[in-house]
Amino acid sequence: MSQFIINNWMLFLAFFVVLVLLLHEPISQMVYKIRKVSPLEVPKLTSRDSAVVVDVCETKEYKLGHIPKSINIPLSRLSQDIEQLKKYREKPIILSCRSGNRSIKAAVTLRRNGFETVYSLSGGLLAWEKENLPVER
Repeated sequence: MSQFIINNWMLFLAFFVVLVLLLHEPISQMVYKIRKVSPLEVPKLTSRDSAVVVDVCETKEYKLGHIPKSINIPLSRLSQDIEQLKKYREKPIILSCRSGNRSIKAAVTLRRNGFETVYSLSGGLLAWEKENLPVER
């Protein structure tokens, strides 16, 4: 077996890289206690818990369509503009993007900066639209 590994070290390296890439998101969610929320849960959280929706899409994408009353802070600027969110530190924050991938990265950034209750919109705006929820354009 060890000779097989030695002879095929590139294959094992590629396998390891793919494994790390696949497990990165779920591990980040566990370590930083990031919860996913479905589109149908968002209105409940915003009305019951005064949650704030932050869209981390780039400005051009945001203008094409976003969740009503969401705040746009692009992921590329989140670290620099995090001060804008400090006033919401005590409230739940729901992060949204087009598909849900960038919102996980943004959630990690917020948790590292002391935000306690951080959600990622599962499936992003695509899932939101699929549920026929309102979109502001």
